[in-house]
Amino acid sequence: MSVVEKADTARAQVRARRPAVRWGPALRAAAGEAVPFVASFVLLAASWEAMALWLRSPLVPDLSAILREFVTICESGKAFREIWVTFYRMGLGFLLAVALSFPIGIASAVSRKAERFFEPGVILGLTVPGLVWALLCVIWFGVSIASPVIAVALGVLPSMIITVQQSVRSLSSDIVEMTRVFRLKRITVLRRIWIPLLYASTISGARVGFSIAWKVIVLVEIFGMSNGVGYQLNSQFSLQSVEGVIAWTLAFWLAMMAVEYLVFRPIETSANHWKKSAYE
Repeated sequence: MSVVEKADTARAQVRARRPAVRWGPALRAAAGEAVPFVASFVLLAASWEAMALWLRSPLVPDLSAILREFVTICESGKAFREIWVTFYRMGLGFLLAVALSFPIGIASAVSRKAERFFEPGVILGLTVPGLVWALLCVIWFGVSIASPVIAVALGVLPSMIITVQQSVRSLSSDIVEMTRVFRLKRITVLRRIWIPLLYASTISGARVGFSIAWKVIVLVEIFGMSNGVGYQLNSQFSLQSVEGVIAWTLAFWLAMMAVEYLVFRPIETSANHWKKSAYE
């Protein structure tokens, strides 16, 4: 038997030993998760339609009017362009908040003096509404990319600092003592303990941070931007178009759902798996 034939035989034996993929249970599990989601959406839509038929008011448009407006902004490509602009600004502000939250959160977790130093600012950031940051940044920076980016960073930063702080404090004292007893290298401690820990906590906090960022960015775009989802919502409000406001809200909600299920969920699963394997 030639070398090529032996290799083919070996590959065939490996494929034969692989367990067969069972699509039935996987599909049933996916369907089981999708049914409550679809049922909730259908119930919400049916309730809105019933309310529209009962009130018969232009302030409560029926689903057909909302759907026509939604299709119009999507077919023209306007929805995708405006959502991309908003996501770009949100992303920059969120990344700035994450970059600042790591040193501040870690310092606050390991040092009592640092915690007391940053605590007033964190409490202030948690209590100040996003509207205030939006107004101040528009006044300070005008119609520029700095306004939404800094406003989002200020709105998200306090919650991210607390997330990092609690994550560091959640590290078991036994693990810390183990690193000292075995005199592990700093690079090993960083790679096997700190990075998995902070990575997992950051992803969990990012989902909350993104919801805060959305609320802040809309306000900034309403007051000081000439494009973006917030600007479009303000334009529809000026026209007293309720279906336009709902259509733009629905478009961005679908975009956020796509980010949740296509980005955050897979990354969170990977982060939790990495965190678990790092301690094994």
